Amino acid sequence: MDSIYGNYRYGQQRSTQSPMHRIPVKSILDTNPGNSFDRSAETSFLVFEPASTLETNANNCSSAVSKFILGFSCTDIQILLFSIFSGTYISTLIGNLCIICAVRWKYRLHTPMYILLANFSFLEICYINSTVPSMLANFLSESKAISFSGCFLQFYFFSMGTTETFFLSVMAFDRYLAICRPLHYSTIMTAQKCFRMRAGCWVCGFLYFLLPVYLISQLPFCCPNKIDHFLCDPGPLIKLSCSPAPFTELTCALYNSVLIFSTFLFITSSYMLVLRAVLRVPSAEGRRKAFSTCGSHLAVVSLFYGSIMVVYVSPTAGNPAGIQKMVNVFYSVLTPLFNPVIYSLRNKDVKEALGKLVRAMEKVLKNLVHN
Repeated sequence: MDSIYGNYRYGQQRSTQSPMHRIPVKSILDTNPGNSFDRSAETSFLVFEPASTLETNANNCSSAVSKFILGFSCTDIQILLFSIFSGTYISTLIGNLCIICAVRWKYRLHTPMYILLANFSFLEICYINSTVPSMLANFLSESKAISFSGCFLQFYFFSMGTTETFFLSVMAFDRYLAICRPLHYSTIMTAQKCFRMRAGCWVCGFLYFLLPVYLISQLPFCCPNKIDHFLCDPGPLIKLSCSPAPFTELTCALYNSVLIFSTFLFITSSYMLVLRAVLRVPSAEGRRKAFSTCGSHLAVVSLFYGSIMVVYVSPTAGNPAGIQKMVNVFYSVLTPLFNPVIYSLRNKDVKEALGKLVRAMEKVLKNLVHN
């Protein structure tokens, strides 16, 4: 029997220390002869559980949360979203793979700037593979479930966005050396130093976010375990905690703010120095080439930092779920698609290398068809 105050539950006699209210079945059977209870169980009790106790039991199920439910709330357009994101995913893979192959096969592009660009494209491939395949699977799945360990593994690899901030900083430093200190560029940016910078970006990116991932994984999670999101992100995960987690939330916001603002200020300062040096170049052709090279970098920086600042700079409690989802879709799905387009359209050397790559692939395909 249900009431606005709680539920009656049919069960055995409990300890007197139980917070439940126990009413003998016999008294109810005597006063309600037409009831449907089993009269042979007159030694049993009806246990009345107050509504507050039921809410506590419903929420206190952290030990049972072994998986999370992911997915957008707009279930009526799942097939349309699957078509759009699958096309975007394939285009992103092809675009970034083309840049990697162009840099690998054309000897003229074996310079620090293009080697960093190839690493950046490889990072984008890893980045998009951490989220989009599972999102596409959820569009076609009924359960849309992800295990507890799988959720935090996705969260960890999705934090590879920190690696992207380090690579953008190193690329900005490379442009600063090439334009502001051209006579010393070859001696400063050697192959060995370029390798160390690339390795440092990967190592720092993988290590930086370990503490926030660990802190969030230790939170007690409550039912319902449904995340109105397409990935396991800090904000939605913290909101599922049974108890407030101000320390964890503040730690994540602090980590994000320090990383984003420090690298953003470094990149901005580098390009301001580059801009000042470019304006002093007497040749119009030299200014045009410098602006073309730096313009593609600035476009990528603007897209990436403009989107992540919306979500990760402020504490998670202040961001509506709808904004988080839209911005996360933009910088995790669309930005990796825009990057190869921006670099290939605004860079003459990359366009030439891609043209030769396409012609070489056409020859290979023709040979395969004729054979």
